[in-house]
Amino acid sequence: MSQEVRVRFAPSPTGVLHIGGIRTALYNYLFAKKNNGKFLLRIEDTDQSRFVEGAEQYIKDSLAWCGIIPDEGPDQGGDFGPYKQSDRKDLYKGYVDQLLAEDKAYYAFDTPEELDEMRETLKAAKANSLNYNSISRNTMKNSLTLSADEVQAKLDAGEPYVIRIKVPAKEEVRLKDIVRGWVNVHTSTMDDKVLMKSDGMPTYHLANVVDDHLMEITHVIRGEEWLPSAPLHVLLYQYLGWGDEIPEFAHLPLLLKPDGNGKLSKRDAEKHGFPIFPLAWQGQGEDGELKGFKEEGYLSPAFVNFLAFLGWNPGGENEIYSLTELVKEFSLERITKAGAKFDIQKAIWYNQQYIRRMSPSALGQLLLVQTTAAGITCDADKATAIATLLQERIDFIPELSTKGAYFFGQPTDYDAKTVKKKWKETAQAVLPQLADKLDTEETLTAEGIQEAFHAVLADNEAGAGMVMQILRVAVTGEAGGPDLMKIMEVLGTKEVSHRIKKAVESFDTMTAAT
Repeated sequence: MSQEVRVRFAPSPTGVLHIGGIRTALYNYLFAKKNNGKFLLRIEDTDQSRFVEGAEQYIKDSLAWCGIIPDEGPDQGGDFGPYKQSDRKDLYKGYVDQLLAEDKAYYAFDTPEELDEMRETLKAAKANSLNYNSISRNTMKNSLTLSADEVQAKLDAGEPYVIRIKVPAKEEVRLKDIVRGWVNVHTSTMDDKVLMKSDGMPTYHLANVVDDHLMEITHVIRGEEWLPSAPLHVLLYQYLGWGDEIPEFAHLPLLLKPDGNGKLSKRDAEKHGFPIFPLAWQGQGEDGELKGFKEEGYLSPAFVNFLAFLGWNPGGENEIYSLTELVKEFSLERITKAGAKFDIQKAIWYNQQYIRRMSPSALGQLLLVQTTAAGITCDADKATAIATLLQERIDFIPELSTKGAYFFGQPTDYDAKTVKKKWKETAQAVLPQLADKLDTEETLTAEGIQEAFHAVLADNEAGAGMVMQILRVAVTGEAGGPDLMKIMEVLGTKEVSHRIKKAVESFDTMTAAT
């Protein structure tokens, strides 16, 4: 086996890629890059009955958004392809034939009804296991209980079958997991898993082991849900003569619900209104329409940073790491054994931090994408100025245009509570005068607007506290927000004058009605 570190992410296109899958891909990627190794993408599409149209592309798009770029894969190619199991179908049969010839696997012709009957019989007998195993197989219809002639006759007749691994009755399988330490399993607790179906397609167990060996995978880093399968995979390595080349295993902790009670699910996300998928999904069937972190306004680096800390921590106080920094710090030994609670508030915090660290011009470019899509005219300088004012006040990128809507149009609604409280005699005198004064100016800076404002206040012997909030409502419709003078600078004196005059009319109407 290669001395170079080689890891793979091997998702199945049978549904939408969950956040847990992306975390698995991320940890594989970080480990490979930390060790100057290779990260492979392998599409495990052997279960054609559950194939979901568009799921494979969704996997690729999700990885690309996160910056997790495979070194080898269906699109990248490589010396160990093909990288889709359906394209490798022909090579698995030889290994199954080897197992059959060496009495390490067998044909099983049991119908679904016969399998159900077996389980009911075992259940009635209060057996320790209801599985097809070293005990129950002796009562079933397979090549261990049928004669060679009977088996051949069934094969010649095209009778449906599967090929099962023949798990030994009284042995112990041991493996060392990097995260969990030694794992010991007695074969009496294992069942004879199906390795290949009669259509010639291998199951996950066979294809996974064969492909990992042929692709010279050195470390298998995957979710905790695959830990019960690991002893079977070790047994397959041994059966196929690869016992000295078994990769190292690292089984990652589960992602838990926010309260820590059980595995995080799509239902939890729907119930609480947060995303658990990297990208939005518009699909058919049970997945339907799903929220995505990207479309909800999360920045990719923030999402990746958040994801990395779900089950891993480098130690120390720092929580902000770029992808490059994560590569430098990552180690499998610092992955936790316990499940990681999914905390959407922490994800929001990460997004806030990354937004705060962006340059205003870069944030402005993201705003321009939104305005262009909405058919709103906005130049780069204005977008940067708006981004500068809103940068500390937004959690998500789409809020640039939603929270900054007043930059692009006259308010249609005004904060009624503030109008009722502040639209008094002093404000009624000051605002029209300020509008007239600003109307005579072409352009003023925030400082110039403030001077004009204070001049009008002085003429009316009024304090700013009596007028400032109602002025803000007149200009933006809202009672709070960024520096008002800077907002007015961005809008321009003519626009501000026009807004104040329109607002005065509305305020008079609103207060007259009460």
